[in-house]
Amino acid sequence: MGRKVNFILQGKGGVGKSFVAVLLAQHYRADDGGNVVCVDTDPVNATFSGYSAFHTRRIELLDNGVVDSGRFDGLMMAIVDEDADFIVDNGASCFIPLTKYLFESDALGVIGGTGRQVAFHTVLTGGYGLRDTIAGFDWLAEKMPSTTQIVVWLNEFFGPIEVDGKGFEDMKVYHRHRDRIAALLKLPKQNEQTFGRDLKAMLDQRLTFSEARESAQFNLFAKQRIAMMERQFLDQLKLVT
Repeated sequence: MGRKVNFILQGKGGVGKSFVAVLLAQHYRADDGGNVVCVDTDPVNATFSGYSAFHTRRIELLDNGVVDSGRFDGLMMAIVDEDADFIVDNGASCFIPLTKYLFESDALGVIGGTGRQVAFHTVLTGGYGLRDTIAGFDWLAEKMPSTTQIVVWLNEFFGPIEVDGKGFEDMKVYHRHRDRIAALLKLPKQNEQTFGRDLKAMLDQRLTFSEARESAQFNLFAKQRIAMMERQFLDQLKLVT
């Protein structure tokens, strides 16, 4: 099977893009012996690159709000030259510039021509960000080439993914693009007093599941909950990688 390039893209900030990147990285490390390259292109937040376990490459793709062609080409050349899967976490501020550059330069066609599969991961979140994240997904699905996969993550941390009582799979935007969606994955809201507290502590300290399970900072019961969340989140990824 050819290598895979995973772009995490969403025009809304603070919706869990880096968490998705972290989950993908842990899945690949467990499944492929660590033969995965992690890239953080977020010009504002260094969340993904803050995890020491992933040896993430930090690449600043924008120069005064415009994609730097030299840096962009460098990233694309690494993707086609290196025998590894890639995970590219992209910041909200460069969502539009990067995606337009990807499409206009036919970078995805070049990557696909080397036998690599391209997948876009986008996050929908409930609450205040729902309409913005749906609009971001809609724009991405309209613009992306038909040969690329799209994976939708439903993040319920801020509330259910519903509009007027309709879940995502009942919305017009889902039916318009359903043939483009490779998978729907869920990030359910955790109990704030138990699982949610453990998860927050992990994220704040930039720890992987395995690091947290080995850490003296978590007690026996917290480690059990962490192991349960690890299975809950990572088992879904067997459907798309």
